Amino acid sequence: MSRIGAISVHIVLILIGFVWIYPFLCMLSASFKDTEEFFAGSLSLIPAHFNLANFTRAWYAGNFNQYFLNTFIVTATVIIIVLAITATCGYALGRYAFPGRRWLLLVFGLSIFVPLEFSVIPIFQLIKSLGLLDSRLGIILAEAGGGHVLFVLLFASFFRQVPKELEEASIIDGCGFFRTFIRVILPLSKPIIGSVTIMQFIWTWNSFLLPLVLTLSNPALRTLAVGMYALRGENIIDWTGLAAGGTIALAPIILLFLFLQRYFVDGMAGSIKG
Repeated sequence: MSRIGAISVHIVLILIGFVWIYPFLCMLSASFKDTEEFFAGSLSLIPAHFNLANFTRAWYAGNFNQYFLNTFIVTATVIIIVLAITATCGYALGRYAFPGRRWLLLVFGLSIFVPLEFSVIPIFQLIKSLGLLDSRLGIILAEAGGGHVLFVLLFASFFRQVPKELEEASIIDGCGFFRTFIRVILPLSKPIIGSVTIMQFIWTWNSFLLPLVLTLSNPALRTLAVGMYALRGENIIDWTGLAAGGTIALAPIILLFLFLQRYFVDGMAGSIKG
């Protein structure tokens, strides 16, 4: 490709990228504007005056301090549970052949097409029967439940590539099944762990439907996504406060992705190669 052609491609990609992130830039800009400037209809992405009162109002008056803590606890616990479940399932599916393995993979694949909305009522009834309604543990179990088929297949594809000599060497050294998995095999899957952590973090951090249903009678347990919805008044909507709340909610996702993006890319590349 000629130099002019390469420059043209880069310009086009930059323009597409700007269009892609423009809504986020508008939200970030609105979070620093006062109400008068926001409704003035200005398209400028640079506020005339950087106003931090919106963040203070969202954090304290909007109870985002409590919502942030709830979301962090739920998300961190769900990630740990999901990693434990999907890694062990992926290890069994990727390393061992057993009767019904192909049928199990088929059921896993078909479950991807089942919408979450179909399972909301059964999940609600199950959590209620366990006496965990309006509790963080109930939200955690509801979010961590499910097949997590994509993650299982990612781990299975990666573990299938690991040389069997590593397992044989660990057995000779006296390691059992679980010790071999935890001490030898699992540390090799850091790229997949990073990928699963990022994706599950985004899904759980932004989850709305299940936390909404499971915390209807206890607003103190709301997560950030539900808290954002609760900021909408019946007659008046605090748009600048909502923008500040959205910025607070998105900041951890961006920081985590920047921190783990290398593992995410390596994990996707490794699983596709497998």
